Amino acid sequence: MDIEQVCFELICHVGEARSSFIDAIQQAKKGDFEQAATLMNSGLESFNLGHQVHAKLIQAEMEGMRDHLSLILIHAEDQMMSAENFKLLSGEFIDLYQRLAVMTDSR
Repeated sequence: MDIEQVCFELICHVGEARSSFIDAIQQAKKGDFEQAATLMNSGLESFNLGHQVHAKLIQAEMEGMRDHLSLILIHAEDQMMSAENFKLLSGEFIDLYQRLAVMTDSR
């Protein structure tokens, strides 16, 4: 297994996920909750693909394949955590924007 290639694959998937989550927040802010939901689902799909790649890295290490700790691996891990944080926060932001829309409409 080429660890560097796997890291780039992880960065790609979770980067797409993070972008989708950010775009979902922006759509919710505009009041387009249907598009926000679509973007959240797209982000979750990408995040899950990244999670599968991450599992490959962990499995490889468990099987004794230990490569040196590289900056690209650290970057991949950091990007995954960033995407996970955006996943959690985007759901909360969308919920808040939906509540705000209901409150605004009821006035």
